[in-house]
Amino acid sequence: MNIELLGTMDVRENGVSITPTAPKPRQVLALLALHADQVVSVASLTEELWGCVPPRSARTTLQTYVLQLRELISAALEQGQPEGGARRTAKDVLVTLPGGYLLDSADGTSDVKVFERLAGVGYRAIDAGDFQGAVRQLRKALDLWTGPPFADVQIGEQLQMEAKRLDETRLCALDQRIEADLRLGRHRDLLAELTVLVNRYPTHENLHGQYMLALHRSGRRSEALAAYQRVRATLVRELGLEPSAELRRIQRLILMAGPEAGLDAPAPTERERLVRSKS
Repeated sequence: MNIELLGTMDVRENGVSITPTAPKPRQVLALLALHADQVVSVASLTEELWGCVPPRSARTTLQTYVLQLRELISAALEQGQPEGGARRTAKDVLVTLPGGYLLDSADGTSDVKVFERLAGVGYRAIDAGDFQGAVRQLRKALDLWTGPPFADVQIGEQLQMEAKRLDETRLCALDQRIEADLRLGRHRDLLAELTVLVNRYPTHENLHGQYMLALHRSGRRSEALAAYQRVRATLVRELGLEPSAELRRIQRLILMAGPEAGLDAPAPTERERLVRSKS
């Protein structure tokens, strides 16, 4: 089974799409595919479909959606299973278990799992000081994203929560890839990308700190200081907060330093600070 959820949803068995067109069955498949090879409880599926106030017919209706998915799976299996030997059935792929359902991927691929694996390799490369390898792995991970998660699925509470989680993991990977690029001295190459990102995430302090460093190391000191004033004004206006100690530190170093002095070793990244706080 091939599962793609980081953008438009596409779930295929034997190369044949089993993605339904109806909104509710799509929701069911999206949640099952995200947690492929794990049991998804009836309660979670019910909450996803109807929120906190499901209809009396919720369980029966959910069973109908499961049957519709199994029909699509059966059609896909008929087109691709080899002659002879054990043949999988739709009930082997979409399994009913006590309390819920499980989508058996048969060791297939999932873009979410591949992303998480590649990002993990990239993080370990940064920890080992291999910034070139980190950039390579994190770029591969980020290239898997073709849009927002579940982009063409009508999402409920469960998928909305998962989409936010996935967006955070993507932003963390992006932050770390930029950090590794900065460590490699690619500050000028990053300016265009960071200009877009600080406008997209106006209160994300780590991205703004990276933007300030990239500007300063490119000989644009006054613009770096102006960027600090903008993010400070935004933080105060929207969140009632002053910039973090790390962002203030970068501003002070830019005020005091020449184009490179004192800024060769960037401040700890957001992920590094989180790891240290847990240790």
